[in-house]
Amino acid sequence: MSLKLLWFVSSQSNLGFLHHGNRSLPCPNLLFQHRAGKGKNQRWKPHFCSLRTHAPGSEGLRRSKVKVTVMSTMAATSSAGEIAMSSEEKVYNVVLKQAALVNKQLRSPRVDVVVPGDLSLLNEAYDRCGEICAEYAKTFYLGTLLMTPERRRAIWAIYVWCRRTDELVDGPNAPHITPTALDRWEARLEDLFNGRPFDMLDAALANTVNKFPVNIQPFKDMIEGMRMDLRKSRYKNFDELYLYCYYVAGTVGLMSVPVMGIAPESLARTESVYNAALALGIANQLTNILRDVGEDAQRGRIYLPQDELAQEGLSDEDIFSGKVTDKWRNFMKKQIKRARMLFHEAEKGVKELNASSRWPVSASLMLYKQILDEIEANDYNNFTKRAYVSKAKKLIALPVAYVRSLVAPSTIRSSHRN
Repeated sequence: MSLKLLWFVSSQSNLGFLHHGNRSLPCPNLLFQHRAGKGKNQRWKPHFCSLRTHAPGSEGLRRSKVKVTVMSTMAATSSAGEIAMSSEEKVYNVVLKQAALVNKQLRSPRVDVVVPGDLSLLNEAYDRCGEICAEYAKTFYLGTLLMTPERRRAIWAIYVWCRRTDELVDGPNAPHITPTALDRWEARLEDLFNGRPFDMLDAALANTVNKFPVNIQPFKDMIEGMRMDLRKSRYKNFDELYLYCYYVAGTVGLMSVPVMGIAPESLARTESVYNAALALGIANQLTNILRDVGEDAQRGRIYLPQDELAQEGLSDEDIFSGKVTDKWRNFMKKQIKRARMLFHEAEKGVKELNASSRWPVSASLMLYKQILDEIEANDYNNFTKRAYVSKAKKLIALPVAYVRSLVAPSTIRSSHRN
């Protein structure tokens, strides 16, 4: 999500306007309610996606006096009538923290990584990560081969940690996983960030986070997503679902960008690139959810906003019955529209990445986005039909993604990247 986008709407109007520089573009498809208080930050409540921005300051991260927050759902209010922080705001604080870490180059080797053996064992650890990546994520693995060796190995290490974390709640031992087990996994994460890896695969990640400006928070947040999966199978609104999507997928973008790198010639604001990576992760997870509605229902899980289902006259029973109706089609059209909006925001950040990272990221984005097309082609039957992109379409997408990856980064300075 680009932080250069400001959404404004009159309290007397239902029409949103996108302000970019000196241009104001009407956006009639997004309806907002305006709430402002004297001396307080203004808050905005849209029907679909959300954006948040800070006016550029001398330090690049300084907040403006008037802050505009676009929220995906109505903010919760406390008994005192104060507006609670939305999921987007919580997540954005993590984005700012990671961006500041990169901007200020705070990352210097903190602790020597304890490797069980010598450098050859560390190389073996990275090679094993590559083997796991190649076995379980073939297309993704091929994309990493386009990166520089150092970046490639680091991405493998991150992938393997994420897979191991996901396997805790989705793998063969999932029925035996407890919150205590996740607590131990988090303690182990803290150890490896402090240079004390437990095993060979941990050693590869410990070496990676020692080399690149990676913050621990996205990793801890992913573990929190696993905790959420243990205790939660319904989501009241998109604000709750957004937070879950950030935990289990948006975090991956924040972990990866420091490794993939921002092009040195790019003048885009650092946090806007991270916001784009966040948007890509959330768009990917929403796409997973829309693709797997039937499979999740078989496990008693519904990863869809309950309030939006109700607005279309749908309930849990309709999901479990698995019948494609006009109500379901209308609901799905809105969910797909939201996911595409997020993919569109993500596309803006791809061109700002280091040249060797653009092609694999662009290809991944294109292929995931095409899953939405396949859902439509199946007449929105995601109960009994699994939407997938054929090998032929994947092969066609690769050269298209390559051409798009050649687009040069932003060369107009809109804000500082100190």
